[in-house]
Amino acid sequence: MVKQLITLIFLVIFFSSCTALKQMSFTSNRQVSAIAEPAPAAPAKAKFIEDISITPRNAVSKEEVMGTGETEKNKRPVQIQERPVIKEQPSVPLNLFAGRTPSVETASPVQFKYSLLLNTEVESLPSNTLLNAVDEWYGVRYRVGGNTKSGVDCSGFTVAVYTAAYGLMLPRVSRDQYRVSRKISTTELQEGDLVFFNTKGRGISHVGVYLGNNKFIHASVSRGVMVSDLFESYYLKRFAGAGRIDEKQVVASK
Repeated sequence: MVKQLITLIFLVIFFSSCTALKQMSFTSNRQVSAIAEPAPAAPAKAKFIEDISITPRNAVSKEEVMGTGETEKNKRPVQIQERPVIKEQPSVPLNLFAGRTPSVETASPVQFKYSLLLNTEVESLPSNTLLNAVDEWYGVRYRVGGNTKSGVDCSGFTVAVYTAAYGLMLPRVSRDQYRVSRKISTTELQEGDLVFFNTKGRGISHVGVYLGNNKFIHASVSRGVMVSDLFESYYLKRFAGAGRIDEKQVVASK
């Protein structure tokens, strides 16, 4: 009897311990499983930076610049049209070219002739009035005291030119022409001014009409009416001065 009671107690204790061990194993397994398989993390809350946006390469910005300088506030693509820039040409007064010598295309034979004689461009020639006046006498032979196309001397030639070109009457003798003219420097010489020479060693004895580019036209003793250069050795050594008839300037400006 006692033996059976002891055996029964032993069995109760044995089954009790098995149950406890089973519960401990189950609990342990659950803890390991919990550690091995962590719960999925909650999705992080997205954070945005204000005032920053990404625009695709081919997209059109929110404000598109218009050709007129205004902005387009919708998101529709806007085509920029460039307006052609038209430069306004300054107006040129019609009278600006009124007194200029014609260009090569419209130059007269006389202008071509003196362009070669003066070694200058047609545009730089003296006025047509002066050229025509001197050309009437070009090539006329020299004659002392002469004042016609059959023969003329230096002062007779200048008297004829001033009468035809400016309507002015000069004194007949070269030294008197020098006396009534206003003396000027060679750097001030203009077309139509008078150039004087001392060719005999006794004061003013020769005169010519200045045309430009250091050239003057005169009645030469040896070759008649011709164009010469002030820097030719003969005339450079005998040059006595230059003079201007102021009334000529008034007549030429009309």
